[in-house]
Amino acid sequence: MTEVSQYSGHTMSRATAKPASIADVARVAGVSVPTVSRVLTGAAKVSPDKRDRVLLAIDELGYRPNGAARALVSGKQRIIAVMTSETAIFGYSATIQGIETAARAEGYFVVISVVENPTEDEAQRAVELVLGQPLAGIIVLKFDPVGVRVLEALPPDIPRVAVSGEVSDEVSQASIEEVAAGEEIVRYLLSLGHPTVHHVTVPASRDEDHRTTGWRNALVEAGAEVPEIIPATWDASSGVRIGRRLAADDSVTAIFCGNDEIAMGVITGLSDAGRNVPADVSVVGFDDHPLARIWRPGITTIAQDFPGLGRRAFELLQAQLDGDAAVARSTSRPPLVVRESAGPPRVR
Repeated sequence: MTEVSQYSGHTMSRATAKPASIADVARVAGVSVPTVSRVLTGAAKVSPDKRDRVLLAIDELGYRPNGAARALVSGKQRIIAVMTSETAIFGYSATIQGIETAARAEGYFVVISVVENPTEDEAQRAVELVLGQPLAGIIVLKFDPVGVRVLEALPPDIPRVAVSGEVSDEVSQASIEEVAAGEEIVRYLLSLGHPTVHHVTVPASRDEDHRTTGWRNALVEAGAEVPEIIPATWDASSGVRIGRRLAADDSVTAIFCGNDEIAMGVITGLSDAGRNVPADVSVVGFDDHPLARIWRPGITTIAQDFPGLGRRAFELLQAQLDGDAAVARSTSRPPLVVRESAGPPRVR
């Protein structure tokens, strides 16, 4: 027998309809999706009228997200959502590991939402899906345009922290001082006698990555030529192609790559074309990937503590959950690690 429910002029056949979503609850109750989420999670106060309408719609539609019923009774939320565009790239995965370890130690569970495209619709859909869980708060990996878009789509009253290589006063944020680190590694290459440093970039969260800003600052400060930027993808094979191309230019003596995987690809491409690193061309990276120290030659790089970055992000979120609503920042300065991939330019 088909059961038919009616509420506010809406009719649903439970025998034939697909399971209700949080958006269905919002539509039937005549409120926004964030309002439904606030009722489910208790993240902020909702007027008694709206709360009653949401709870009635939940009952009428048979909407039961995992854990929501228990959260309504206990008032306790023990889930942290991490929203990211990637889980496989070293910096992303190591940061998530740090978040998960810190959260688990405090009795929280971590769910991961992967958002593939930096469009407003995609970000909004991902946020609505995440808000259907009984969340304590959200941590956004703002390493790329997806993270920027997701952060913009979050309702203002959900506890959130951004993780990034840039510093911002708009939201609580755990960051690494990438501008200063980019300046340091370029100054090191210039101190070896290189007339300038070419730059291969990884995809940026906004118009320009902060590592790139540091690269430019150091060259301008030294009065050196600022070469045209060479963009790479996250795929190390794009570095191989770039390395082969740069090998044909004898004026290229030093290359700063946006991360270590791209540096590995560039070194391979240079080697394929008969150029030696560092005798002919110095190549440096960024991040201190676990393979950077055993690559040959060992890669000079900036050692970013990504697990520590994740732990600091959770600490900022926990402070909010404990009642501290002030926007806070946690920054660290990553050190330069000198290995064998950089040396003085060859005397011609």
